Amino acid sequence: MAKNKMKSHRGACKRMKLTGSGKIRRHKAYKSHILTKKTPKRKRGLRKSTILTGADHKRILRAMAK
Repeated sequence: MAKNKMKSHRGACKRMKLTGSGKIRRHKAYKSHILTKKTPKRKRGLRKSTILTGADHKRILRAMAK
């Protein structure tokens, strides 16, 4: 058995979720404050979650220790 185990990044695990097909789902940024100047259409779009890009996929999977 291996001596050292990879620890998962708990912050990343709480913010992102692995889908059934193996993609990583995340929430969009810029929805926490200073919402008065943002249009309703923009805020509506920020409500929806999105799929993580391929460039970050490997790095985040490693952080999540999956």
